[in-house]
Amino acid sequence: MPSKLDQLRAITVVVSDTGDIETVRRLKPQDCTTNPTLLLKAAEMPAYAPLVDEAIAWGAGQGGVHEAVVSATCDRLALNFGEELSKIVPGRVSTEVDADLSFDTQATLAKARAFIKAYEARGVGRERILIKVASTWEGIRAAEVLQKEGIDCNLTLLFSLAQAAAGADAGAFLISPFVGRILDWHVKAGEGPFTPETDPGVVSVRQIYAYYKKYGISTVVMGASFRNTGEIEALAGCDRLTIGPALLDQLAADEGVLVRKLDPANTEGAPERLHLDEKAFRFALNEDPMATEKLSEGIRQFVKDLRTLRGLVAKRLEGAKAA
Repeated sequence: MPSKLDQLRAITVVVSDTGDIETVRRLKPQDCTTNPTLLLKAAEMPAYAPLVDEAIAWGAGQGGVHEAVVSATCDRLALNFGEELSKIVPGRVSTEVDADLSFDTQATLAKARAFIKAYEARGVGRERILIKVASTWEGIRAAEVLQKEGIDCNLTLLFSLAQAAAGADAGAFLISPFVGRILDWHVKAGEGPFTPETDPGVVSVRQIYAYYKKYGISTVVMGASFRNTGEIEALAGCDRLTIGPALLDQLAADEGVLVRKLDPANTEGAPERLHLDEKAFRFALNEDPMATEKLSEGIRQFVKDLRTLRGLVAKRLEGAKAA
């Protein structure tokens, strides 16, 4: 009997949710995705010192240690990891726009275009990259422009049908609904216990998936942020699932039968079609306390880790300058 991971790969594109290059090499996912938290962890691992050292050496040659140089050095570090990951996976690598730009459409556009230009200068075509932007109104508007320019986007920190519907209307290539963080909110609210079938994160993704398939929306649904393999198995058949290394290993060690749960032909429970302008989007998000709180919390956490990364880079740059 093939492992559950192999069975899952037969019906779903499996993505590795890590910036750890050696883990990606070992698990052989189709795609991989990173975020500031994952990049921070990877950058502190001795195995990747050469990637960090190269970025620091470049930054040290940019003339002084100030905010713009620190930010550009962090971008170069992300590019170093992204380029290495692109050599391993046959599909896409997601690179995230700074979370502190989540409410700035023009700055998001500038950062995304700069990433793509830098990747192409390294020989990594835009067809190999997904630009990750937060599923704010401003982020979704940026994705709409970028998609028209041939730059595919991954709308991250997505917790609601309203965000998914707006992302679809913007023509986003892919959305990443955060299954586990939705569950976290409901558990913290005193709800449950939940089974994989009643898990509110699973229920949310199934609803979005049915909505997309019913209305012929081509945007890819990629479930993310899993807390256990039960959530993953409950979404077997989803377009894509991005899974952390520990859960991938658990699935690889399990030789039980994996049952397909999502099928594009089954759109039962799909909500009515939504077309949201800015006022309707903001009101719908405001009406959903879970989505509002988790979006804000997610941005804050990514910004916190980004600032930590910038602090480490600034310290290294100061050291390089002193030497």
